[in-house]
Amino acid sequence: MMQGPLLSTLAGTQILSAAVASADTWCGKNYMPSLPSIPPGGNFPMPAQSNDPFLAFQCVPAIRPYLAEDTTAAVLIDSPIVHYEIANARVINLDSGPISEGELEVKISLNGNTLGTAAVPLNATAYEIPFSLQGIQPQTSPYNLSCEAAYNPTSQRDMPQTFSATASLYVLPNPPSGAVTKMDYRTGGLLARPATGVGGNYEPVFPIGFYTQFDGYLSTNLSLVNELKAQGFTIIHPVPTYSNMTAFWEVVDRMQEVGLYLMYDMRLTYMNSTSVTEQVNALKDRPNLLLWYTADEPDGTSDPLDATTNTYDLIYNLDGYHPVSLVLNCQDYYWLNYTAGADIVMQDVYMVGNNVSFSTEWNTVCTPDYGDCGCDNCVSIPAGDTQAVPPNSTLPPGPVPANSGIGSYFNIVDRVSSFKNRLEVMGWQRTKAVWTVPQAFGGSQYWTRPPTGEEWVVEAILGINHGALGVVPWADPTPDDIKTSASVFAKSLPNMTPFLFDAQSALSRTNYVIGGIDIATWTNGRQTLVLAANTDYANETFSWKEIGHTGVGLTAMFQSGSLKTTPDGVTFGPVASGAFVLLGWQGIIVP
Repeated sequence: MMQGPLLSTLAGTQILSAAVASADTWCGKNYMPSLPSIPPGGNFPMPAQSNDPFLAFQCVPAIRPYLAEDTTAAVLIDSPIVHYEIANARVINLDSGPISEGELEVKISLNGNTLGTAAVPLNATAYEIPFSLQGIQPQTSPYNLSCEAAYNPTSQRDMPQTFSATASLYVLPNPPSGAVTKMDYRTGGLLARPATGVGGNYEPVFPIGFYTQFDGYLSTNLSLVNELKAQGFTIIHPVPTYSNMTAFWEVVDRMQEVGLYLMYDMRLTYMNSTSVTEQVNALKDRPNLLLWYTADEPDGTSDPLDATTNTYDLIYNLDGYHPVSLVLNCQDYYWLNYTAGADIVMQDVYMVGNNVSFSTEWNTVCTPDYGDCGCDNCVSIPAGDTQAVPPNSTLPPGPVPANSGIGSYFNIVDRVSSFKNRLEVMGWQRTKAVWTVPQAFGGSQYWTRPPTGEEWVVEAILGINHGALGVVPWADPTPDDIKTSASVFAKSLPNMTPFLFDAQSALSRTNYVIGGIDIATWTNGRQTLVLAANTDYANETFSWKEIGHTGVGLTAMFQSGSLKTTPDGVTFGPVASGAFVLLGWQGIIVP
């Protein structure tokens, strides 16, 4: 068992409930009835639009970090042609021919030495330029890569246009403990050796596991660790406080024994540099440490705007071998500042069982400028959409009004998608990833009930379909039907990982909404994964033809709720979900 001082400052600290306003404002908004409505500010700066085309030339290493043991590496080039002033976008004088025929002459160099060159097409995404790490000495500080591109349209006789970008290349010494989590910037996924610490290759890890109460739950029943492993989960996120440190180390040791990764939470002390230093040094060599977790909804409580970046920099100075994560609760409140301090930004839309337009806690309306409904800036289901009304709703009979307060599942889609879009605007789409936090609680405060197991699966799939690469529900203990449904889903994920974390299939993700069904597809070689969730409380159907397939070679990989497959498509029961693999890809059948 690993021993040493840790978390003495946490003992006796009260745990903050998720999404409950604990300051005079929440997401910068007044929410008490006696206070006025004042615009909170802090909105993400939208990029200006232009009639002229821009080249947003960017480069990043394919992996962070590389290690001394690695011999080869690669740089990823993105060369989108855009009409928005996003990060590193510059006007490009395009040839008169199709953009697809244009290309850039790209050179990658380090300290004046050329590492690699390539002809990269315009509008390329994650174009790989390999290079050798021979002669690049491992060090704890990053190298500064230089990426240069020249565009010489055939219809112009003047000098070629030049574009440039820089990137941080991390080539670190091999850690004595071997404890490393790599980020694969081709997909945004995590790569790790087995959590048991017995060695093995780096493999993609789909993180799925609950925020799990430590005191009074994990701390008193060590067999829970074995149960969670048997239920198919890959991580445990113990929630502080950790009052019994002997029990804490026993839990972490048992997690390593059974092969569960640790998502380590510093929410209560992340702004205390002395405490963070103590915790990081105590845990950074654990072979089952997957990642750090610092701030829990800092946007809700209006933490200092530099708090997450200060802690992020401190952790990387102390460790550097594991990514840093946090969760944001607000739809758009200083997102840029808080996200700057993370490699993984999570969203936690909680819209089941609460009124998203009128606060039952504070008896006030909720608007973009005022109020706290437990789901910031969430929207109600569309007026008249009776199929989206849960069967246990208290909505009066008759047509569904606007602003009914019944939260739409598509709030999850909007939140994940907006986070992804903002990453692109900032030029962070490769170096930061988005995860999702499905609601797994209810029955108090804003939420009159928890989701059912089938509703929980819909929440999780909506996040994944729109780019989330980890699922960490709040919170365990959770109702049995949620745990059962989450377990079945978790056990199916290893069959989906080859699609979600393959560089080529990740680029092929395509989204559809057919009726109330949210669908995403990923193509990996000769097969296509179809992941679909019915957001309605009524039967819904889609055809294979509507998503560009024929249904040939259908294999069902996962089912939640009632569904029926036919040669023509799938019929889903209320809030049912499914995952399928088809032979071939859009518009093509493999014989």
